[in-house]
Amino acid sequence: MSTYTNKLTTNLSKALLISACSLGVAVNANAAPASNNATITKSSPVFLGDGGNYPFSEAVRIGDTLYMSGQIGFKDGKLVKGGVKAEAKQALDNINETLLKYGYQKSDIVKCMAMLTDMDDFDDFNKVYKAELTKPYPVRSAFGVAELAAGASVEVECIAAK
Repeated sequence: MSTYTNKLTTNLSKALLISACSLGVAVNANAAPASNNATITKSSPVFLGDGGNYPFSEAVRIGDTLYMSGQIGFKDGKLVKGGVKAEAKQALDNINETLLKYGYQKSDIVKCMAMLTDMDDFDDFNKVYKAELTKPYPVRSAFGVAELAAGASVEVECIAAK
């Protein structure tokens, strides 16, 4: 290796080390100060309901946060007819039923995830979603998926907090 290459490598290594150290100082300078009298509490999860014949709980509560299993448009043991709008409405009704069962309401929802088998149904799904939930809307993710259980066209999963 030439002297020039050695010097260049040494200087780049020093610059990288200085940058890394500077970043560490900047991150630590912005960190919240440690508190000696902080109390950390941890709530154990409470598993609620069951999935019947399926291997999942209906919901899990940790502290005041309720994590709900995804819901499809099932009513009376079968998928409702009428396409994505009818299924979305029923899925959100099922979510509301779970919320009420465990002492929550729609306004406690903070996060939802929607899964659609056809992203061309996204506008129709949004119409139902807006009719069923009110502002301020929960944060949300939406995904196009290949298939859902029972041939459903939409599944919705939510998290609620008090």
